[in-house]
Amino acid sequence: MDSDPVSLLSTIDFNLILLIAGIVFLLCCSALISGAETALFSLNKKEIEALRAGDGIRGKQIGRLLEAPKKLSMTFLVANNFSNIAIVVLFSYLGDRVFSELMAIGTKILLEIALVAVLILFFGEVLPKMYATRNNVKFAQGVSGLVVLLDKLLTPVSIPLRKIIIYLYKKIGREKENFSVDQLSQALEMTDYGDATKEEQKILEGIVSFGNTEARQVMSPRIDVFALDMEDSFPEIVAQIVEKGYSRIPVFKEDIDHIEGVLFVKDLLPHIDKTDFEWQKLLREPFFVPENKKLDNLLKEFQGMKNHLAIVVDEYGGTSGVISLEDILEEIVGDISDEFDDENIVFSQIDTKNFLFEGKISLKDFYRIVPVNEEVFETSKGESETLAGFILEISGNFPKKHQKINFADCIFTVESVDKRRVKQIKVTLLDE
Repeated sequence: MDSDPVSLLSTIDFNLILLIAGIVFLLCCSALISGAETALFSLNKKEIEALRAGDGIRGKQIGRLLEAPKKLSMTFLVANNFSNIAIVVLFSYLGDRVFSELMAIGTKILLEIALVAVLILFFGEVLPKMYATRNNVKFAQGVSGLVVLLDKLLTPVSIPLRKIIIYLYKKIGREKENFSVDQLSQALEMTDYGDATKEEQKILEGIVSFGNTEARQVMSPRIDVFALDMEDSFPEIVAQIVEKGYSRIPVFKEDIDHIEGVLFVKDLLPHIDKTDFEWQKLLREPFFVPENKKLDNLLKEFQGMKNHLAIVVDEYGGTSGVISLEDILEEIVGDISDEFDDENIVFSQIDTKNFLFEGKISLKDFYRIVPVNEEVFETSKGESETLAGFILEISGNFPKKHQKINFADCIFTVESVDKRRVKQIKVTLLDE
């Protein structure tokens, strides 16, 4: 018995409606994800702090999400790709039903690609991102609950995927760096067998790695930065300057994350005999650079601006540390005694197998002092740049005093800690 044409038409229409509804739903999901990503990552530090300080749960959710920006970014990437791929698949089915009998298969495919690209580009990317940029706080508050749920649901996918990407990035980056060193191997061999001194060889090695070094690797971290408060009186800042002996000093308002300027001590000399003076008017414009600024580019900017000091800031605009011209030159010529170097000894050699280090010593300096396999350490260091940071990375928690940690051909013994950092570490080399 033949099917009822009206019933068949209703079935076809219903299937088409389901396909169209599915595409519209997925486009809305894509738009929400794109808008949420733009809104959350466009929030500045003050907006984030204001949301956290508020009474609402949404502000606290936003604060927690942005504590792990890389994980959150991977969540958005996975979710957006899932939704966009699903849109393409459904649109392909829709195209088969609507266009298959109207045009040739090649034309149909081109039309489907053009239509789905326009839909995703405008409705899934451009429009939601434009709206989210203009209304970032409101949009972020509106979607925070959904993003928290999405983050939890996709954690089993986003975390392993992020680890794979980091591994591949490090692997590719390492191969690229090794290739660059190979290109200069002849020059290094010439310094080994020629009349060049060890100091000249170190300078050449410094030049090889100079272009790949970032500001955060050589800066003085914020915990070691001496800065003046704008609210301090003239006698108070003079006393602090005399005590510390620095010639260029960052000046902050409220806290060190809000640097207002840099004070050159030489500018104070004409007023040094005054009992009171409005010293704040002598401040010079601060020079801010991101943590990932390459040293070769920063050196050019220092030369062009005739500047010797930069404030290093993180992705949220907070102060990570300071970097001086001397810090950059040290990467080429070795240690220079400058105003931001701590005069305290950062290491001592107990015997041929044992060394005592300050936790704040950079890994680059550690490699120069101790005969270890630098590549093994670099593979495991994560984002740490100091020996203390490396210990935290490989131990996975905050170590206790006298705790021993084995790594490669070394035993690290934690000699001194306080509530917030590892202060001293003893390094013992094992016999190979």
